[in-house]
Amino acid sequence: MKNMLKMVMFIVLSFALLVGCSTEPPGASSEKEPAAAEGNDDKVKVGLSISTLNNPFFVTLKEGAEEQAKAKGIEIVVVDAQNDSAKQVSDIEDLIQQNVDVLLVNPTDSAAVSAAIESANNANVPVITLDRSAEGGEVVAHIASDNVAGGKMAGDFILEQLGNKGKVAEIEGIPGSSAARERGEGFHQAVDAVAEIDLAAKQTADFDRAKGLTVMENILQGNKDIQAVFAHNDEMALGALQAVEAAGLSDVIVVGFDATEDAVKAVEDGRLAATVAQKPAVIGQQGIDTAILVANGEEVDDFIPVELELVK
Repeated sequence: MKNMLKMVMFIVLSFALLVGCSTEPPGASSEKEPAAAEGNDDKVKVGLSISTLNNPFFVTLKEGAEEQAKAKGIEIVVVDAQNDSAKQVSDIEDLIQQNVDVLLVNPTDSAAVSAAIESANNANVPVITLDRSAEGGEVVAHIASDNVAGGKMAGDFILEQLGNKGKVAEIEGIPGSSAARERGEGFHQAVDAVAEIDLAAKQTADFDRAKGLTVMENILQGNKDIQAVFAHNDEMALGALQAVEAAGLSDVIVVGFDATEDAVKAVEDGRLAATVAQKPAVIGQQGIDTAILVANGEEVDDFIPVELELVK
């Protein structure tokens, strides 16, 4: 009898110990909770590859994108290609490895960037181009001003100022960039058909102010009677203006493109004749808004235009 009582007490005690050792309430599962319960969220991550941050226009574009990303509560990673096509390809490959949901690309070279865009396509990362287009790879949207229309706007203004007669020069942007090609195309649509307009010089200055100065100095050596200059961006226009002023020429019409802060001030001061105003901050903002739509699986237009105007 004693032995049986001891056995019953042992069983009861063992059961009590088992229940006491359990830290989970009855019916609780021992499986790990989903990651969302640990603070994981679905925040959109956007990569932005900029051609160069040595140009005020693209600095403003970047700032517009960053401000909109902050306002929309999404993550943005910005990389600067420093006008180096090979670096831009490497930068984009790195952004893909960082698992961005959407890529915003402002190409240094419209052809060279194609390989990087194709890499993004293979990784199923949607690509949106900003300001400059890409010649290869699949792009879901392109956000930019109409560069051809802007170039024609500059050409028409020069024709008006010269009375359809005079000697002009053209300073081109980076060869291979869509912006240089399209702005030049629009400019030539305006001036080529006018018989008494003499395009006396056409040289490249890579969208750079210092190069614009040097190129314009070279042009003036053989063409002291140049009456007007169209530069494919404001940085080159301001460099050209510096050369014109240093040569003591006060009546040369210089027209730029982008409406950067320095250029607009030069127009207000009466030094620069005009600049075609793009809106880089708006391009950056539109890039973020479009990236969010794409990340959410929504359809977007192939081309999203940003309005132009002539500041004179």
